[in-house]
Amino acid sequence: MDMTWITPRIAVGGGIWNAENMAEVARAGITHVIDMQIEFDDTELAAPYGIEVLWNAVDDDFQTKPPEVFQRGVEFAERALDEPGGKLFIHCAAGVHRAPMMTLALLRAEGWTLEDALETVQSLRPVVDWADVYVESVEKYIASLEANAETRRR
Repeated sequence: MDMTWITPRIAVGGGIWNAENMAEVARAGITHVIDMQIEFDDTELAAPYGIEVLWNAVDDDFQTKPPEVFQRGVEFAERALDEPGGKLFIHCAAGVHRAPMMTLALLRAEGWTLEDALETVQSLRPVVDWADVYVESVEKYIASLEANAETRRR
């Protein structure tokens, strides 16, 4: 199974695709999956294991991604990680663009600096290809979070 642990509770990787791989995901202790691939919804494969899936499908088209994509993923991830023993697997088809993009959004929303998040993910998963448009999409999302937080403080 193509899975790289970024933190003790967050992994990123490629597609699950079949029951055998989903069994391996379950054996790894994964409780929640963010499926970023448009190609395949993991929900049915995960059901026998009690793994909760967010099918957050986006096309790997190198176009700007809307903040809603990141917000759905971050909210799901935060709920997963709030659960005792919760472990999250974020994946797309190959684990090169979309899953790392969502992982970056989550790490940034949790307070990581852009540089630390990029370097950590890249060092642990060298196949990652940081598409500028995806990094910019994440940073626009983070800027909107920060602006909303500032507005609430006033």
